[in-house]
Amino acid sequence: MTQHHLITGAAGFIGSHLVDRLLKDGHKVSGLDDFSLGREEHLVEARGHTRFFFQQSDLSSPANAVTGFEACAAKFGPIDLIWHLAANSNIPAGVADANVDFRNTLRTTFATLEAAKCGGVRKLAFASTSAIYGERSDILKEDSGPLLPISNYGACKLASEGLLSAAAETFLERIWVFRFPNVVGPRSTHGAIHDFIGALATRPEQLSVLGDGTQTKPYLHISELINAMCFIVASATDRRNVFNIGPAHNGTSVAFMAEQAVARVSPGTAVVYSGGDRGWVGDVPRFRYSTEKLAALGWKPKLSSNEAVIQAIDDIARQNKLIHA
Repeated sequence: MTQHHLITGAAGFIGSHLVDRLLKDGHKVSGLDDFSLGREEHLVEARGHTRFFFQQSDLSSPANAVTGFEACAAKFGPIDLIWHLAANSNIPAGVADANVDFRNTLRTTFATLEAAKCGGVRKLAFASTSAIYGERSDILKEDSGPLLPISNYGACKLASEGLLSAAAETFLERIWVFRFPNVVGPRSTHGAIHDFIGALATRPEQLSVLGDGTQTKPYLHISELINAMCFIVASATDRRNVFNIGPAHNGTSVAFMAEQAVARVSPGTAVVYSGGDRGWVGDVPRFRYSTEKLAALGWKPKLSSNEAVIQAIDDIARQNKLIHA
């Protein structure tokens, strides 16, 4: 059944891949983005579809969000589902300036909810993060607590979850909250793999890496993330649906990522670590992620964390014509 999906942050890393998937599935797709992190080139293919509409919009303002939603509804009719992905996703940027997360994450969530209420939209899927859990030694489950994030990024995502939960008590019929691990793949605009490949493109004598390389986290390829998101929305039918999404087993170390990037892009480059157990203020150096709830719903990834990292390195290196022959 064809539906009208609206995606905030549609020109971003994850948003643009979701645009492509929903168009492939035959839906009408509207996208909003202010291009603070999103890029025009991510939407080149989508713009060739008659079922795609895009409007540049600053969603930190409720008035702008309402105007953007009205333009989308005027193009394709009532909006069936909102995928709210617009947010700051650069943790160090939010540490340097707390207003970045407040404006681009928390305010965009508030504005999106106001626009949804005005437009009579009853369903919303939200891109949250594992950063809402904070720094913990136990296995992270959807009901873990207390939730004490150590970055403004995680704090504003957690506050956004709270706003959505409250809205589900008043005007939203159903919400889906996706708690992402580290997501990797083509079109990424930041992150360790993106930074490593960018640095190695010049064939330097050494690759400088923040931390001691032991930082270990679960990584998921963007293609599998999109599959999981779509599966959850189609399958989870509670009023509030909260799911960790990630690989089924152990995570990947920063050292492994650096070594694999060097091997594929600039063989022979030395890797030099700055030292310390984390890369930056607000960085959770390691965590273990439970995806048992998602597995019980019926979805598991095909790639391990290490396999996702290797595929992402190859994807980005090919994208930038840097694969070593």
